[in-house]
Amino acid sequence: MKVYFAARYSRRRELCVYRAELLRRVEWVTVTSRWLDGNHQLDDQGVPIGEHGEALVENGHGAEAAQLRAKFALDDYQDVLVADLLVAFTEPPRSDKGRGGRHVEFGIALGAGRQIVVIGPRENVFTWLPTVAHFDTWGEFVAFWLPEPSETAL
Repeated sequence: MKVYFAARYSRRRELCVYRAELLRRVEWVTVTSRWLDGNHQLDDQGVPIGEHGEALVENGHGAEAAQLRAKFALDDYQDVLVADLLVAFTEPPRSDKGRGGRHVEFGIALGAGRQIVVIGPRENVFTWLPTVAHFDTWGEFVAFWLPEPSETAL
């Protein structure tokens, strides 16, 4: 099964821990979220964009900023579409301003008929759809969805 993690970029390190747990516990899962690897810090040739590039993506104008943003959007779009399951890590309502890319990823998965799991509060009406599973925490999701690690045979 291929899984995409959708969340705020600021939660990347936290989700890397969850990905490691998932991959350690089940061998049949692949996480398709390239953004977790920090690949949003690389240009089309695989070269780190550095502080200048990060500033361009965050606040820049012009062709170079547009090119980087388009590359990252296309990467995420493709990663969502190859996944069987999207796991959306949500935030408390009105917690603070965000860019909203994770909501678009949710919509792409929903439109493509992918399975969706929400971990955290239900942020909008679409998280209430009967096809969308909901868990308050990662721990609840893991307890429900992942098998217990097998003990080493003696």
